Amino acid sequence: MEDVLWIVPQIILVLPFLIGLIVYILAVFLSNRKYRQWPVYRTIFWVLGIAFATIAVAGPLAERAHEDFTVHMLGHLFLGMLSPLLMVLAAPMTLIMRFLNVSLARRLSRLLKTVPFRIISDPIFASLLNIGGLWILYTTDLYTAMHESIILHVFIHVHVFLAGYLFTVSMIYIDPTPHRTSYVYRSIVLVLALAAHGILSKYIYANPPIGVSPTEAQMGGMLMYYGGDAIDIIIIFILCLQWYKASRPRISLATGELK
Repeated sequence: MEDVLWIVPQIILVLPFLIGLIVYILAVFLSNRKYRQWPVYRTIFWVLGIAFATIAVAGPLAERAHEDFTVHMLGHLFLGMLSPLLMVLAAPMTLIMRFLNVSLARRLSRLLKTVPFRIISDPIFASLLNIGGLWILYTTDLYTAMHESIILHVFIHVHVFLAGYLFTVSMIYIDPTPHRTSYVYRSIVLVLALAAHGILSKYIYANPPIGVSPTEAQMGGMLMYYGGDAIDIIIIFILCLQWYKASRPRISLATGELK
């Protein structure tokens, strides 16, 4: 009976991702009829992002994560880091703007310019929500409680994904954003966030969460440290590449002079 009950949160968590997949592909199909072809690689990024998120919240890996902390940490990397990065690279907001009519697109644009969106898209706020949430999860008894409450289980997984997505989108601008921050500001916050993530992984290695064996904590901490670094390197590379492109000298076609 208990196993049957735990199918419910899997369905709840998977459903939004499946809807997102259908809506994205439908938007690509309809927008391609009016405008030039949407880049295929962006659609691939979206599909892969949905796939990794789905693997993390439903199926064999999600079920084993209840008993194995190392597998749980692999799911964390998929849901909170890799999937958000891939989905950000898919430029969903740009696609939505292409898909919507002018009136709805303007309304959405005005909504994104409001103060609440300025706050949640700020790198510091996004980092506190993302990294701070992980510290609370793994240094208190919240991790144990998550496996005993279906509601808490769903809430934490939703938080991990949304916080990871906000963090990624606050650091690298793939979609147009009305609340841009400087590259220096984002770089400093990113370095501090990555340091906090790395320290947490070492803390987990030395201080297992409640109910986790030392061996699993060590494996999970190492996976969090090195797996997180691998994904973070991609974010750092994209941020540096964007910074370089934005600051490199430009040659005027009219005068041939550097600008």
